[in-house]
Amino acid sequence: MTHTQPTRNGRTTSLRTALRQEVAGTIGLLADEQDFSAMRRYRSFTFDDHKTYLRQVEGLLKSLAAKGGHTTVALFDPDEYEEYCAETGLEPDTPASRTRFTAELASVGPAIAYEGQPLDDLVPELVDEAVRQATWQYASTTLSHIGPCAGCGQDIGRAAFARASYLIARAVDSVGSGAHHWVGSVPTTQGMLHAVLHVDATEPGTVTLDETEAMELTTLLALAIAHGNACALVVRTTTGDTQRIYGWRLKDERLEPLPAARVFDAYCNDTESGDLTAPEPGVDYCTAPDIADAGPAGPHCH
Repeated sequence: MTHTQPTRNGRTTSLRTALRQEVAGTIGLLADEQDFSAMRRYRSFTFDDHKTYLRQVEGLLKSLAAKGGHTTVALFDPDEYEEYCAETGLEPDTPASRTRFTAELASVGPAIAYEGQPLDDLVPELVDEAVRQATWQYASTTLSHIGPCAGCGQDIGRAAFARASYLIARAVDSVGSGAHHWVGSVPTTQGMLHAVLHVDATEPGTVTLDETEAMELTTLLALAIAHGNACALVVRTTTGDTQRIYGWRLKDERLEPLPAARVFDAYCNDTESGDLTAPEPGVDYCTAPDIADAGPAGPHCH
């Protein structure tokens, strides 16, 4: 029997096909109509309908995934793109410039890995990630620029972070077993800032949490401590088929439990009309546990 050897060109093509599967890619997504409209001023951007554009993006993502490719989706901001081109001297009205900008987005901007999820699910997740990063950057930058206390020379941002770290740790210890969804809220001149923390304490003696989320929540609380802002921490705890909602407010650099009635009002009153709404079935609106406070000194006053 005669055995035929693959041609050199055939083998090269096969190797290149295999190599493509090793290459990760990034798509810069124009998630809303406003950003899409801003890009239409460039002649090289040929789409004229946002819905059609989104369908084509989703089709491309599915096609790349079907071939074994790994693709990350990043938010494409036209204003940031324009600034990038001005700083780098690139001509903005070319696909090549948009590609270079998109490549950098994957390393510095909010991005989500495409894993087959519908674009309707991916876009809100991507926007949430962008808000989360913006909140973290604002809070951490603000803390780092506060500087030392005029009275004692202590770094205010660092002291506030140490205090916040202690309070968050004690609060996590106080809530006991269950799956805990934390939300921190702080009003600032930039609007209301939020941070989320998920804590899994369903297994006895084990507490699992996302360290990045914990850092973000701690930084947000530290920002409130450093500036004397209000701050609320609210927790939804799920244990089996039951749920409890409770929380604390920041007062004098300490976490003070919110009364159950106040928690109920916050969740069962329409914020626009003021009308009472039905409580969630199976949810107990209760008072948070007291937090033992023997950590870093409280109010920093001079």
